[in-house]
Amino acid sequence: MKKTLLLLAAGALCLAACQPEQTSEKPIGKPDVKVTDGRFTPEVMWSLGVMSEYAVSPDGSQVLYTVRYTDMEQNKNNAELYLMPIGGGEGKALTATAQSEFSPVWVDGETIMYCRGSQILSMNINTKRESVVAECERGFEGFKLAPDGNSLVYISTIPVERPENIDKLFKGLDKTTGRINEDLMYRHWDQWVDEIPHIYFVPLQNGKAQMDKAVDILDGEPYESPMRPWGGTEQYNYSPDSKTIAYTCRKKTGYDYAHSTNSDIYIYDIATRQTRNISEGIMGYDQNPVFSHDGKYIAWESMERDGYESDKLRLMVMDLATGEKVDYTEGFDYGVMNILWSPDDSELYAIVMYRGMNEIFAFSRESKSIRQISHGYHDVNAIQLADGNLVASQASIKYPATLYSYSIADNNAEGTKLSTFNDDLLSQVRMGEVKEQWIKTVDGKSMLTWIIYPYDYDSTKTYPALLFCEGGPQTMVSQFWSTRWNFEVMSGAGYFVIAPNRRGVPGFGMEWLEEISGDYGGLCMQDYMAATDWAAANIKQIDRERIGACGASFGGYSIYWLAGHNHDVKGYNEGRRFKAFLAHNGMFNFEQQYLETEEMWFDNWDLGGPYWDWNNPQIKKSYANSPHLYVDKWNTPICVIHSEFDFRIVASEGMAAYNAAQMRHIPSRYLYFPDETHWVLRPQNSLLWHRNFIDWFDQWLKK
Repeated sequence: MKKTLLLLAAGALCLAACQPEQTSEKPIGKPDVKVTDGRFTPEVMWSLGVMSEYAVSPDGSQVLYTVRYTDMEQNKNNAELYLMPIGGGEGKALTATAQSEFSPVWVDGETIMYCRGSQILSMNINTKRESVVAECERGFEGFKLAPDGNSLVYISTIPVERPENIDKLFKGLDKTTGRINEDLMYRHWDQWVDEIPHIYFVPLQNGKAQMDKAVDILDGEPYESPMRPWGGTEQYNYSPDSKTIAYTCRKKTGYDYAHSTNSDIYIYDIATRQTRNISEGIMGYDQNPVFSHDGKYIAWESMERDGYESDKLRLMVMDLATGEKVDYTEGFDYGVMNILWSPDDSELYAIVMYRGMNEIFAFSRESKSIRQISHGYHDVNAIQLADGNLVASQASIKYPATLYSYSIADNNAEGTKLSTFNDDLLSQVRMGEVKEQWIKTVDGKSMLTWIIYPYDYDSTKTYPALLFCEGGPQTMVSQFWSTRWNFEVMSGAGYFVIAPNRRGVPGFGMEWLEEISGDYGGLCMQDYMAATDWAAANIKQIDRERIGACGASFGGYSIYWLAGHNHDVKGYNEGRRFKAFLAHNGMFNFEQQYLETEEMWFDNWDLGGPYWDWNNPQIKKSYANSPHLYVDKWNTPICVIHSEFDFRIVASEGMAAYNAAQMRHIPSRYLYFPDETHWVLRPQNSLLWHRNFIDWFDQWLKK
């Protein structure tokens, strides 16, 4: 009873409103930057616009998108809405506010909706006049408009209720900061689990949400939907007739949630408020449902095995009349994401992690044949239909996310660039050349390694180099662009970059992917050494005595492991392959890490289980590769970076590694962020991170 009242109270905080929210703060606009030497620096990187969301108009003639700019002095950023013809060109700004606009949606050819602050707003794109559709004190995380335009489904949060036996202890203590937990998953990635997202259905009348009629479609259940930490509006969809909603949910809490990846696809009937599970019996992640245009089928991304978060994402399609399910990726060794139906439902389009790139593939519903649409050195990260074409959000090592267009009928398309908002700044810098190199591993297999050249490359000179160790560990080293690990910033600092797709990354088949689980100190580490040795032997412009290594998360673990195995290496001075290390938020002590992390399924799968199960040979092998066991072999300068709000790999791991280096009298540095997470996101913190990165390696590899 108490839980129901609490949820009703939370729902009552969402109201219809009259006026858009106002603020006295000034919007952050596009900076005027002049680059004199062509060098791509961290400061230049942070001056670029960041595009995140976009939406194609119903008639396919226009694209609505967001671009975020940063003010380093204010240590903040905000995103604005822009409008561009489908043919490309300069976007026209629709907003100029100090708050970010997000979740853009088209209502019709002249009207759009979007979120800002605690409101959902609508705008006539011709007059730019705004009106309020809905307001919620707890805010919106995104929404979708029904196909018939008569309702919308939004994401908001509800507070997690303490059990009554615990809640009574807090009576009269409104200033206490204490927390009491009696179950697992009390914190997740970067947040304490004090609230969870739920999906709400609300009818519209005359363009206004009737918030007093909003319905929580989970009906008071204590489960997340969408799922933290990555899930958003892609995890649910309306049926074409606007009568049902398919959504993703892992209906577990506490201990069960922390040990399982078994989510399901549920279909909610708006009229009857009844829910049914259509993926029951599939034990891994089931997520991101998409109805066919005729409403007869539903497709989603599906993993087979529980507890294996990096299992292949299969393209599952269900006939809603018969219940028959078909896996359209059976026999296809790669996973899919961002599923779309073709206009006539004869094909499904999806993004596939494929041999170092994210590419667009088409899957025929009738013949089950598969064809590749996009080709090139790029990552296609999202796709939307646009009148016979696909509009893609695309990036590469050499440019940040921008919009491209692909013809659906083309099987060899490199795409047509559409948006131009970063062109003026990018034209002032010289990006380092990116080369694809396939290297033989110690067991005779071929490994894709990206080689990024220094921005001022001169074939008559020699340069230092950096080995990049990917995190994940099941994350492909693709043509990604990031403000956290940016290969062109490293190039701009005068370094070669060696970036191998070592054992354990997707995009090269399931055998390659799965050779890392239970073998963190095995072939994946040999792959790093093989890539470094190949580059040192075959690229004469790399000074083999000035090679460093860096990485985060599993990449940070890799640095700690390599530090303990950086001795008696043939062909290098002092027997050291690497002359400097930098580890960000890495795992250092496996036994401690097992008890400090939150998603227990991860360590249970990748390490084999808890360290106290010593009768299990896999446990002995896995935990024997814990880096803290090899500190006595450390002999190389190391910089350790860690953040307090990383609940995935907690800050004590970094502190222990740094203290170990200090006690061994090894030159070392510790950069600690008390307000960052697994990532470093605040602008000035990021700039410090990059300056420290360059300064550390310059100190040991250039002097």
